[in-house]
Order: sequence, then structure tokens, then C-alpha cells
Amino acid sequence: MATTDTALKDALTSIEGTIGVALVDYTSGMALGVAGGSKDLDLTVAAAGNTDVVRAKVRTMEMLGLKEEIEDILITLGSQYHLIRLMTGRGSKGLFLYLALDRGRANLAMARHQLKRIEADLEV
Repeated sequence: MATTDTALKDALTSIEGTIGVALVDYTSGMALGVAGGSKDLDLTVAAAGNTDVVRAKVRTMEMLGLKEEIEDILITLGSQYHLIRLMTGRGSKGLFLYLALDRGRANLAMARHQLKRIEADLEV
């Protein structure tokens, strides 16, 4: 099992094209940990903003009566992918991993696979 800092550093170094990664509590909108980022990508602002995305999708699924679990949410920009992976492990309800990728360098399928592995190893 990996700590938050270790898991985020693992994502930053092992997922090709990673710009930044954060562990976020979507009940409060607070980033519990961040790694990477840039002058153009403030991970704490992104954490708060993506909390609204997660909350909206959860509410919509409830209104539709869908009993499915959200695995991830993908936002595709011209030069980046933003991947939100809701955590499902024991003690991690209400948390998500947020991963920003450089679209020109990233392999989205591999990034999703590696983020799932990191989530499984993460101890919150």
C-alpha cells in the first residue's frame, strides 16, 4: 500500500505525458495532495473546479435512477486530457484522483490502466 505522496509521485513519473495529479475530496473540494502542475495548471484550482463536475454527474445519475458506479470522467481539450477517477476502495468514498495529461505525449488507454493500478495501491 502506498501513501498519498508516494502514489501521486508514482503517477507523475510513471504515466507518460502527465502534467499534474491530485487526490481530491469532492465533499469539500479540497486537494488532499498534489504532484506536478505548471504555471498554467494550478492543481488546487483544478481540484475545486472538478469537484463541481463530479457532484453534477453524481446528482444526474441519482435523478436518472442509475445504480452504476462512475469509474472515470474524461474531459478532452485541444492539447490536454483531464481524467477524473472516482475512488471506490474502503475508506476512500468521496475521493477522486485527478490526472492532467499532455495530449501529444500521453497514451490515454495506458494512463487509465495505470491510474487504476495506482488507485488500488493507494492507502488513504
